[in-house]
Amino acid sequence: MNKQLPKAIVICGPTASGKTDWSLRLAEAHNGEIISADSRQVYKKMNIGTAKTIGDWQWRASWRGLRRSYVVKDIIHHLVDFLDPGKRFTMAEFRDKATKYAKLAHKNKRLPMIVGGTGLYISSVVDNLHIPRVPANNKLRNSLETKSNEELMQLLGALDPIAAETIDQKNKRRIVRALEVCILTGVPFSEQKKKGEQVFDFLVIGVKVDKEVLYERIDQRVDKMVERGLVQEIEGLMKQRYSWNLPSMSGIGYKQFKLYFEGSASLEEAVEALKRDTRRYARRQLTWFKRDKRIVWCESFEEAEAAVQAFTKK
Repeated sequence: MNKQLPKAIVICGPTASGKTDWSLRLAEAHNGEIISADSRQVYKKMNIGTAKTIGDWQWRASWRGLRRSYVVKDIIHHLVDFLDPGKRFTMAEFRDKATKYAKLAHKNKRLPMIVGGTGLYISSVVDNLHIPRVPANNKLRNSLETKSNEELMQLLGALDPIAAETIDQKNKRRIVRALEVCILTGVPFSEQKKKGEQVFDFLVIGVKVDKEVLYERIDQRVDKMVERGLVQEIEGLMKQRYSWNLPSMSGIGYKQFKLYFEGSASLEEAVEALKRDTRRYARRQLTWFKRDKRIVWCESFEEAEAAVQAFTKK
């Protein structure tokens, strides 16, 4: 590692693994600022279904003066609760903003901590990916979205076999985006995500949890979401005419209730679908993270704290 680079911590792992608790404790102990790497928690009005940590917006002092920040237990959080559910948020936008906030954290004499389970988001910052800035083409996107995932994967396999091997085959939005970039630029999507020079010296910590314990936590979390008013939250979004086709509404925590609101599934079926899909998502997250040999997997908070202590003293 290059000691001259500013240090940054990443805390990653599957959903419901305990990342939030660890990150808050580590941020408190090491004067940290948290940058959320969760593609769903960026949205306002979507608190319960995204398992967003409850905080509030406060004016906080920074080297530039007062700045309005999302604060949880006195810890500043970035890239949480700021985007209207009707808007899209790209990986390139995340990479730019996360890098900016990490640099600002250092200017404020704080340790940046990137925390989340969206593997692509984390990779975009850790690897400083140069991501193609191809604007959405609604006409092309709409025609692609009429096809099944299998048809889209066949097309992607023909245009970009490397992307077809690595992409999440269940994530239609990502497949459509990869095809959109391939078609509009004439260059394979996989060739356009090039690694840039390292900007930070990263310690990447993975939260290791036994699978059975993780699945039990997921089931309990979903039950609590329903108790807290998840159905009412979705109802409120529908009243504001947010479409099921939006990236925000087509994510886990929301799309599983579409059939319930359309009257073709019971609430119990919707809840079970959410538990099942969340478990599947956790498995995909684990598969993604296990490919990254830089991750230091920790089974306890004490292990993570020791790793951070050693890293920051280097």
